[in-house]
Amino acid sequence: MTTQFSLAHWCVLVAALLPVVCAGIAKSGAIGKSRRDGGYDNGNPRAWLAVQAGWRARANAAQANSFEALPFFIAAVLIAQQLAAPQSRIDALALVFITLRLAYIGSYVGGWATVRSLIWVLALAVNIAILMLGWRV
Repeated sequence: MTTQFSLAHWCVLVAALLPVVCAGIAKSGAIGKSRRDGGYDNGNPRAWLAVQAGWRARANAAQANSFEALPFFIAAVLIAQQLAAPQSRIDALALVFITLRLAYIGSYVGGWATVRSLIWVLALAVNIAILMLGWRV
């Protein structure tokens, strides 16, 4: 096992920050506006997000899904490393996962439901592939 951060470790960090990015997208343009004008309510952010529609609601949903995808990704990377899978393959697949998750967020916010679902399935398959890298018969 490596004693330095691999590309896959950096991808874990990026994946952990994606929900924050989604939250920022959902709130963008509303921070600094008065609540009366529909501005972001930092005193009750969940209630404010709950009544949003359109791209803001989709960005918030992408935030929730990014949190949901995170544990499996972290586990897949760590298990593959623990089982001494080739680090270069773990790194490559982790980078593919992050790329897919970015495309997922973009398609979710953009309202492209079918594309979003396809990307979600691909990202899940990549996660499974990372996990299985260390499997030996």
